[in-house]
Amino acid sequence: MIPLLLTRHLPKPLEDLATLALDLRVTWSHLGDTLWRTINPELWEATQNPCVVLYHTPRERFEKLTADSAFMEEFQRLVMTARQYLAEAGWYGICYPSSQLKGVAYFSMEFGVGEDLPLYAGGLGVLAGDHLKAASDLAVPLYGVGLLYQEGYFRQILDDQGMQYEAYPYNDPTSIPIQPALTPSGNWLRVSLGLPARELFLRVWKVNVGRVTLYLLDSNDPMNGPIGRGVTGKLYGGGTELRLIQEVVLGIGGWKALEALGLDIDVCHLNEGHAAFAVLERARRFMKTQGVSFREALWATRAGNVFTTHTPVAVGFDAYSPALIAKYFSAAWDYGNQLGISLEDFLALGRKDPTDDSEPFNMAYLAMRGCSRANGVSQLHGAVSRRIFQPLYPSWPEREVPVGHVTNGVHAPSWNSAWAFNLWCEAYGRPCWIGTLEGLSEAIEDLSDEDLWNFRGHQRADLVAHVRRRLRIQLLRRGLGPEVAAGAGEMLEPEVLTLGFARRFTEYKRPNLLLTDPERLIRLLGNRERPVQIVIAGKAHPHDEPGKRMIKEWANFVSRREVWRRAVFLEDYDMSLAQQLVQGVDVWINTPRRPWEASGTSGMKVLVNGGLNLSVLDGWWAEAYAPDVGWAIGDGKEHPEPDWDAAEADQLYRKLEEEVIPQFYERDDQGIPSAWVAKMRASMSRLAPEFSTNRMVRQYVEQMYVPAAAAFRARSDERSETSVELYAWATGLSEAWHSLRFGRLDITREGGTLRFEVEVDLGDISPDDVQVQLYADPLDDEGSIVIMRYEEQPAGATYGCLYRCEITSPRPREHFTPRIVPYHPEALIPGELPLVLWQR
Repeated sequence: MIPLLLTRHLPKPLEDLATLALDLRVTWSHLGDTLWRTINPELWEATQNPCVVLYHTPRERFEKLTADSAFMEEFQRLVMTARQYLAEAGWYGICYPSSQLKGVAYFSMEFGVGEDLPLYAGGLGVLAGDHLKAASDLAVPLYGVGLLYQEGYFRQILDDQGMQYEAYPYNDPTSIPIQPALTPSGNWLRVSLGLPARELFLRVWKVNVGRVTLYLLDSNDPMNGPIGRGVTGKLYGGGTELRLIQEVVLGIGGWKALEALGLDIDVCHLNEGHAAFAVLERARRFMKTQGVSFREALWATRAGNVFTTHTPVAVGFDAYSPALIAKYFSAAWDYGNQLGISLEDFLALGRKDPTDDSEPFNMAYLAMRGCSRANGVSQLHGAVSRRIFQPLYPSWPEREVPVGHVTNGVHAPSWNSAWAFNLWCEAYGRPCWIGTLEGLSEAIEDLSDEDLWNFRGHQRADLVAHVRRRLRIQLLRRGLGPEVAAGAGEMLEPEVLTLGFARRFTEYKRPNLLLTDPERLIRLLGNRERPVQIVIAGKAHPHDEPGKRMIKEWANFVSRREVWRRAVFLEDYDMSLAQQLVQGVDVWINTPRRPWEASGTSGMKVLVNGGLNLSVLDGWWAEAYAPDVGWAIGDGKEHPEPDWDAAEADQLYRKLEEEVIPQFYERDDQGIPSAWVAKMRASMSRLAPEFSTNRMVRQYVEQMYVPAAAAFRARSDERSETSVELYAWATGLSEAWHSLRFGRLDITREGGTLRFEVEVDLGDISPDDVQVQLYADPLDDEGSIVIMRYEEQPAGATYGCLYRCEITSPRPREHFTPRIVPYHPEALIPGELPLVLWQR
């Protein structure tokens, strides 16, 4: 149902303009830019929003355009191209024509698809938006689920002292590309939730993101009172209780909406723990339809649930007091009756220690217990996450905590410049980023130094022009007058080495590390023979006073006469500004305190544009860095001591002084910095494909979605026999585990072969329900686990079971320890049952 307001100006021949305007593919496929600019140049340049162009362009203009043959030809071409894109099978359809994966529901508290729909605060939302766009390009059957906030994240304003102020524009539904989501019967979909003393009604909206649909829930419904209408009023607004209600709306309301839409969902993907209540609502619905208990339903549905954590420290997880959870568990959802479990059992799902009545309810713990698969967002973050979640798996080695990693990527078509788009397509010989990318790296390797260097020059010049325009507007807005604003035309130079630094200003990101020695930085910027220029941008959370002070410090620095024309702070950092920066800077600087940067994606965005990274060895850069693709800061270790900041600041200055700047300015006979271009080529060819959402989403499909869908289908078989069996198996083992005993252990060596023999008393547990394993901490690639063979003991033996194995290893016998773990061919251990007994 296309909104009438969007089409009322359109003559019949142009009605498909509304369909094009409502598809957020416009944010990454710029084939239609000329068309929208032709309709209304002023509005398009100001907003880049097709819906605004349609809403505010007079009908007379459209009538005139229908008589313009060139316009109509371009319009029809775009309509046909869009239809062809939607109709193609895509990578997923070609590679998985008979897959059990029918639908993925991707839940996220924020989505940064584009500035047309500003529902994001930072990297989490931008990553979610890139995930949707890559799923569209690859034709993965994915549905996004989020909230439609009346006010998205704030817009930033700096006063003449450099202090940040916040403004919260209203997300007017008539100016953003959304439309009501319809039920199968054609009505506008509404779902409701029970809250203490009231019912909350939620409208559901639909957003087209190419082949993918994003569903957004909105509490601003006339049926709600003022408090209810404000639930989705602001992204991350309000206090703890409102945050909990928003997460109830996202998880429980989101799953209810999917059910009401009749969508066939077999995989539920939680992008962070905010949406973890979805696993409970999914289990509740399974209980109702299959006639099983909550625990049996959880065993069935958990198989199809996936959890991605982005948090590098345990204190970053959302956690709520038992009293607040009790208020909503009892009154809001009546889950005591609907789930058939007690409040204590409910709280235990979100606690490390279920017996500790004072422990808060942790959403990440609920996600871990409600999902069969979990991952961090970089190799390093996977290791950090295993350490964070290790308390949920007592007595298990940290390396076996069930958290893997899928390193983040970025949606290259959303972040590449027009120059980059043309360069990659011409080098590859066909459209990029929509398939498996074979041959893409080799295509970039074949480009000449001259092509690559000229390509960078065009992008740098575009950035300089954009900075000048934006800075002029910024100065006028600040009331400094036309004469002062005219000075913006002298800022930066197209041929000068350009550094970029833009992100959220918060202490762990150390955005002011480069200001540790301001005079040293001034000397770098002011060098007449080898000048450097830098563009800074970023926001601090409205309540982060230290972050605001760091912004003020940069604002004061760039206003110094010594760095005039060489340093700029651009206010109101958003996706549009980020696109300009990552396309034009030569070097992207990143200075987090390791290991607090779970992944980081800003530095990935420069790769497709030929930019290079100078970064701390944290997040994605810890696995991407090599000397021939960029520069690294730090030693790859954690340093809690305060003076390490000073040491890394000195490294940062020295890298710039001794390596980055000289390589940029050392030119060959053709005026090309060959060493620099070699780094560009290596970075583009090796890193851009590897750190793209094309690779990331394909990895999720292959390693997470397809296996999870198959497991869910297996457990939700007729009468749910598999899940009922699994619950009975787990319950029986848990009740009898205390009776397990190890007896005699004999170890002998013959040459390089070690023989192990251990006696075990299994009590009432069947040998089929456990494995006795020989475990050793792994060294290099050597396997660390051997399954021991079961043999019955002779009658009258003290221990009823004997287990044996032989291994060939030069390692000493003391490295190996027998242990007993649960075993069922359909269960994931230790994720679904973290029992273990070690031989002591």
